[in-house]
Amino acid sequence: MDFWYGSHHALEKIEMDIQANAITAFIGPSGCGKSTFLRTLNRMNDTILGTRVEGSVLYKGLDIYSAYDVLDLRAQVGMVFQKPNPFPMSVYDNVAYGPRLHQRGLSRADLDAAVEQSLRDAALWDEVKDRLGKSALGLSGGQQQRLCIARTLAVKPEVILLDEPTSALDPISTAHIEDLLYTLKERFTLIIVTHNMQQASRISDYTAFFMINDDRCGYLVEMGNTRDVFYNPRDKKTEAYISGRFG
Repeated sequence: MDFWYGSHHALEKIEMDIQANAITAFIGPSGCGKSTFLRTLNRMNDTILGTRVEGSVLYKGLDIYSAYDVLDLRAQVGMVFQKPNPFPMSVYDNVAYGPRLHQRGLSRADLDAAVEQSLRDAALWDEVKDRLGKSALGLSGGQQQRLCIARTLAVKPEVILLDEPTSALDPISTAHIEDLLYTLKERFTLIIVTHNMQQASRISDYTAFFMINDDRCGYLVEMGNTRDVFYNPRDKKTEAYISGRFG
């Protein structure tokens, strides 16, 4: 798969398989295309004028750029962003937003059950069960990010994309999110962009290392089991980046 922003060739010949029910981390220096590639996986880049994809991204054997309606795709491939972005509405309505949009005709009891289950899955229920009617903007940063994860889970995706989901959080909130992701992989496929090498080595099963060439075009250097990539990399560029000699 190749990707362009207008005339800028941003990603070149990216080819990989992403394993189900595992955490895959994308690492690499700033500007190498990690987030751009992540956003191609649910067509989030479609919102940017002048972008272009060549090649294919296969999900369940079908190309997401030709065989899927984009709204249906994003229901199956959810996304959590770098900064918590709760809607300016109640905690309850944040989580209920997706089911209301994608599952018309839900009863109030069904909606209540979906909200509670999603908040439980995001390890947030006990902290917010008595303030469901209050604004989500009153939650702490870590709680807001877990609320965004709950909002994603409520639509019942199979894949969750996470673009540096802990970069704006304190160490304790980061640990909560990491613990949460580790439990979620039993039921979901998780793909995370991170600049934190320790985080990638702690929580991911597979790691993909990206670099940028002299033309400012991102490419995949290597991908494999996280332990192999970190402790026995095949490429000297990977070893240099992980050891801190550049990046």
